[in-house]
Amino acid sequence: MRTIGALIFPGFELLDVFGPMEMFGLMKDDYALTLIAEQAGPVASNQTLSAHADISTANQQGFDILFIPGGVGTRNEVENTPLLDWITQAAAQTEYVLTVCTGSALLARTGFLDGQKATTNKAAFHWATSQGPKVDWQKQARWVQEDKIFTSSGVSAGMDMALAAIAHMQGQTRAEEIAVYAEYDWHQDATWDPFAKIHGLV
Repeated sequence: MRTIGALIFPGFELLDVFGPMEMFGLMKDDYALTLIAEQAGPVASNQTLSAHADISTANQQGFDILFIPGGVGTRNEVENTPLLDWITQAAAQTEYVLTVCTGSALLARTGFLDGQKATTNKAAFHWATSQGPKVDWQKQARWVQEDKIFTSSGVSAGMDMALAAIAHMQGQTRAEEIAVYAEYDWHQDATWDPFAKIHGLV
């Protein structure tokens, strides 16, 4: 059993969180999911729908996997020193760190991605990459795995990345079973990224 701490903050992107959590949550015997925020309780998403944070960062439990979504709220959170300090500590202690969309900007701001390959939302690529000038940003990638870190492109890419992480941890067959159960057309090629061209990055 691995525990996942999924961070949420005001303005987080709904699909960034709940798409990947759907994949992990289909394996209840293998993953325990927790939503965490600076304050426990309801946190409004970018789509205004709120999610309930189970615990606060002040009452942090140890997690095996730290999950960081993106969303317009990251523009504020990159200046949130207490949250960045918490991310720094949590990332160092976990077995894996997963980010979706501009969530990689938060991780990059801590310095944790320095010298590592990573990717992010292509529509917000220039802003996100400015948060980590020492990161080896990949302009064309659906997701990138670098050691224990998985970063992914925008919004729906988080589901492809989550399945890739499941394949890494549980095996390819198990990941394919989960994709079929979710009736999801999994893009298994990490380099598949038509949005890099759409947004003029390649």
